[in-house]
Amino acid sequence: MIKRDNKTKAKSLSALSRRKFLEGSAAVCAAASMNIGCQNKGKLPSRGEETRPDPEEIEAALRDNIYTRLLGVRPHIGAHEHISRLGGSRMSAEVMQAMLEANEFFVDMHGLTEAAGKHIADLMGAEDAVVTSGGFSAMILGAAACLTGTDPEKIQALPQVTWEKRECLIQSGHRFHYDRAYRAAGMTVVESKSRKEFREKISERTAMIAGLAVVEKQGIFDTPFPVKRAERPSSEVMMPQELIDTGRKSGVPVLIDFASDLPPASNLTRFLEMGADLVVVSGGKGIGGPQSTGILAGRKDLIEAARLNNSPNDNIGRGMKVGKEEIIGLIVALDSYIKRDHAAVIAGWNAKAKWLAEQLKGIPGLKAEFAMNTMGYADVDLSWDENIIPLANDEAIRRLKEGDPSIVYDGTTVRTRQLREGEEIVVARRLREFFTKEARSV
Repeated sequence: MIKRDNKTKAKSLSALSRRKFLEGSAAVCAAASMNIGCQNKGKLPSRGEETRPDPEEIEAALRDNIYTRLLGVRPHIGAHEHISRLGGSRMSAEVMQAMLEANEFFVDMHGLTEAAGKHIADLMGAEDAVVTSGGFSAMILGAAACLTGTDPEKIQALPQVTWEKRECLIQSGHRFHYDRAYRAAGMTVVESKSRKEFREKISERTAMIAGLAVVEKQGIFDTPFPVKRAERPSSEVMMPQELIDTGRKSGVPVLIDFASDLPPASNLTRFLEMGADLVVVSGGKGIGGPQSTGILAGRKDLIEAARLNNSPNDNIGRGMKVGKEEIIGLIVALDSYIKRDHAAVIAGWNAKAKWLAEQLKGIPGLKAEFAMNTMGYADVDLSWDENIIPLANDEAIRRLKEGDPSIVYDGTTVRTRQLREGEEIVVARRLREFFTKEARSV
C-alpha cells in the first residue's frame, strides 16, 4: 500500500478537484466546438452584418489540426449528409464535457446499461431500450433478440441457428445493403415482392419482419420553394404501418429501421406509437451523440433479450461494446435533442442554403437551385452545361475533395445542415472559384 502524508493528500486532491477538472474540460470543449475566428474579414457581400468567423482561419485550421499533425490525414468541410464513412456528425461542447467527466469515474456496466436504457425509453415512449454500438449493431441485436428470446442455450448458439424459427421476412422495397446485419445475427433473409407473396411467406419459421422508415418519403412539403421528389415506391411496397399491422395479426415481431431519418424529430416516437416491436436509430447523425452509438428500443421482453446478447455479456454482441463515456454522451445528446427548437434549427440550415445558392448565381453555365429535399429541409442542387463547363460530375467531386480547402458534397447536392457558421462562406467562395476558373480549364 502506498502511504502519503496529509499534505501530499491535500495537494493531490486539489490537483484533481472536480471543479478544476470541469472548468478545464469545459474550456477545452468550448474552444473546440466554437466557430473558428470571430472577424468579418473575407465575408462575402449580402451575408448580413452579424459577426462571423474568418474564412481564412477556417481554411488554416483545415490545414493544421489534430488529424494532419498526428496522421497526415486531411479533413474536409462537410457539405454533405451525416454519412458515417465521411466522419458522421459533430458533437456539441455539452456532450464532449459530459464524456470527459464520465471518464473520471468507474461504474458497473450492467447497471449503467439498464439505467441508460430506461432513460432513453422514457424519452421515446418505449417499454425499454438499450444503447448499441451504432445502428448496425442495433439491427444485429434486434434480430438476435427475436431469434433467442432469453433462452441461454440459444443465446450461446448464435450465430449458428439450429432451430426452425429463424427467418427474417423483408419486402423487396425495404431491402438495402445494411440488412446483412440480420444475417450476421444468424437469420435467413426471405424476400417477397407483392403484398400477397409477403403474407403467404409468413410461417412458423418467421422470426421477424424488417422494414425501413425511408419508404415513407413523399417529397411533399408545405413550402413555396421547389421540391425535389423522391422516386416513388411501387404501390405494392407496404408502408411501416401496414407491416406492423401484418406482424401483429401474425404474431411476428416487426423491427423498423429509421437509423438516419431525423428530421423529423417525431420519428423518435412515431413508429413505436404505430405499434412497432423494435425500432433502430443512430446515436450520432441527427441526435448529435457519439458516432459509435445507436439505440434499439421497443418491447420490454425483446430489449431484455437484446441486452443479454449484448456486451458486457460474453455473447454475440461482446465485440459491439459501448464505453461508459459514449453512453453518457448519447444520453446528454438525446436530452438536448428532445428539447431543441427543431423548426429554428431547420430554418438556419435553409437560410444558409438560400444564401449559398444566391452566391453562385451568375456563373456562366452553372445552375445552383435552392430546393427542399424529401426530409423537409433545403439543399443547393448543382448542375451545369458541359458545353460551357467541360467537366463530368464525378470529376468535379474528385477535384473539390482533393482541392484546398477540401469540400465534400453529396453528388450534385450541397447540404448545409452540418456547416458551422462561416463554413458556408468558405464553401461558396471555393465553389465560385472552382466553376469560374478551374472547371473550365480541363
